Amino acid sequence: MSASGGTKAIVAALAANLAIAVAKFVAYLFSGSSSMLAESVHSLADSGNQGLLLLGGKKAQREATPQHPFGYGRERYIYAFLVSIVLFSVGGMFAIYEGYEKIKDPHAIEAWYWPVGVLVFAIIAESFSFRTAIKESNEVRGGLTWTQFVRRAKAPELPVVLLEDLGALVGLVLALAGVGLALGTGNGVWDGIGTLCIGVLLIAIAIVLAAETKSLLLGESAGIDDVEKIEAAVVDGVTVTRLIHMRTLHLGPEELLVAAKVAVRHDETATEVANAINAAEERIRAAVPIARVIYLEPDIFSETAAAAGENPAKAPGDSAH
Repeated sequence: MSASGGTKAIVAALAANLAIAVAKFVAYLFSGSSSMLAESVHSLADSGNQGLLLLGGKKAQREATPQHPFGYGRERYIYAFLVSIVLFSVGGMFAIYEGYEKIKDPHAIEAWYWPVGVLVFAIIAESFSFRTAIKESNEVRGGLTWTQFVRRAKAPELPVVLLEDLGALVGLVLALAGVGLALGTGNGVWDGIGTLCIGVLLIAIAIVLAAETKSLLLGESAGIDDVEKIEAAVVDGVTVTRLIHMRTLHLGPEELLVAAKVAVRHDETATEVANAINAAEERIRAAVPIARVIYLEPDIFSETAAAAGENPAKAPGDSAH
């Protein structure tokens, strides 16, 4: 996995969640708090999620095969999508079930210092993990807002870890509030309400993750900046006179496919056209290094046909204009 994949952030989150999951479960055993049980399952699910992200990153590094000629870069998207499913089913649905059971049959929290102490410890540990994810993200997000970064990032690991850590911190605050209200009022229903809120939060985050990774799985084009760089690099003004149409597709976070039809001068020889195409490919790779798979088709652009209303820039699959 490349540095942009956020390996450091994943490992930091995995270490924090494993320690927190054990601590939360111990606190649940001593206190009987449903919020603590839900949170321990949440942390355990998060740990499994980070394991899935690391596994996806490793599998994505496999070499291309005749059956998969474009490689396995999209493995990272598949495993990120699995993370959203695990977060929804294991984390969110379990928390809602546990919260419902606690509200239906409330009981007082015992040994209050266990859940409170563990929650404070967990908040501190998750804060360090969240800080690492923010630092890693700042190195690649440029001038994008956080919302834009989560929606536009082609490497799924950092947005996943960011949302997981954010959800974990908010969930810990909700758990602490539920436990605090249950202790203050002597009514265990508040502990159940806090658990329900955690479940709703996790499901909301899972839905956002599923929507974003689904888009990556379907295939996203290059970002606007990269498209503009490619368009500027294609034309040399000598043999390649214009870009007729172009399509880009991410084969993985760090691998881009570029397919374009370009206009060449009608009086150029085949050798001159081939050399111009090769030069254009070199310019594209220099401008956008992740553009590793490039197919350029030379064609003759007809000003007469364009003036007559035909659309030579129409790509296959476009609707009629």
